[in-house]
Amino acid sequence: MDDDAANPLPGLRAGAAGAAEAPAAGAGRVTAAMVAREAGVSTATVSLVVSGKAQGRISAANREKVQAAVERLGYVVDTAGSTLSKGFSPVVVLVATDIANPFYAELISEARSALGDRYELLLSVGGPGRQIDAASIRKLLSLRPAGFLIDAPNAELVEALPSGTRAVLLDAPGLRGGLPSVNLAVADGAAQLARHLAEQGHRRVGYLDSTIDAATFRVRRDAFWDTAAELGLEVLDGAASLTDIDAAAEAFTEAWPGWDAAGVTAVVGCTDTHAYGVLGAAAEAGVAVPGRLAVAGFDDLPYSRHTSPPLTSVSLPSGELGAAAGRTLRALIEGGSPETEHVEVPSRLVARASTAAEPAGG
Repeated sequence: MDDDAANPLPGLRAGAAGAAEAPAAGAGRVTAAMVAREAGVSTATVSLVVSGKAQGRISAANREKVQAAVERLGYVVDTAGSTLSKGFSPVVVLVATDIANPFYAELISEARSALGDRYELLLSVGGPGRQIDAASIRKLLSLRPAGFLIDAPNAELVEALPSGTRAVLLDAPGLRGGLPSVNLAVADGAAQLARHLAEQGHRRVGYLDSTIDAATFRVRRDAFWDTAAELGLEVLDGAASLTDIDAAAEAFTEAWPGWDAAGVTAVVGCTDTHAYGVLGAAAEAGVAVPGRLAVAGFDDLPYSRHTSPPLTSVSLPSGELGAAAGRTLRALIEGGSPETEHVEVPSRLVARASTAAEPAGG
């Protein structure tokens, strides 16, 4: 490995915000020689460690020193080759949290179309319930991507993105960090849903949340709760799961005895997938929907019109989200300015039979 391997983006500040002893602004790159000085080892040792060839050749103590120095300085290994030394690869990386959610299918398709044939779209996915972190972003930077589309990040990831990273945030309400963003109007949709349930006569609602720490789930939850409180609805929490039907069914099954005793007559899933779990578990338990329990979700996935009964849902058009994000990032990559740096895609409530009946017992 070349000791002068540089960070892949012009003006990139090495390391996460606040990293110890990171180069001063304007230094422009972190080299293997800098890592070697930080760790107190040779550049050859650094090369062996970061290339994965240290086993049996470098002591465990020195490996730990190098790895710690890499983390502190935010060193990025240039694996893209010298042919890219004057530019970047035609690769865009879509960073997603939970690809099991069917929400992503149309998002990916429309983002790919908006980027055009010049770019390849690669997918980087965190483990179930785990956000992509800054260290993973630094690894992806070694590919010299043209840019990133980062879906549903949390505040920590946005704050830790290296300066100069070409990125567009998707479905990240309230999180900008100086980056362009394309957001769904989740707060407005959540308020529409709360009003709908109040109009149906509900007074106590259970809320099945996500275990994933993302701003989009926080915003839709807070907006639903705030509007519900204004309308005299009491919201009961205490249930959360991954975006997985079986996990959501289990979470509802555990919460339902307490919710039932408290007089809950409606349950809102923070995604349609969560709501599917509620529908399945309610049917298994003999809880009639919508006769005894109204059920609603967020996303309005294509399957929601075909559930039994069809699911009331807040439409969050993932295709429009992906297309707008793709256009915004392409303008950013190609040296122009996006038409609008912060785009909001409207949401709307789609009322179906799962909330059609008056609640049992008021």
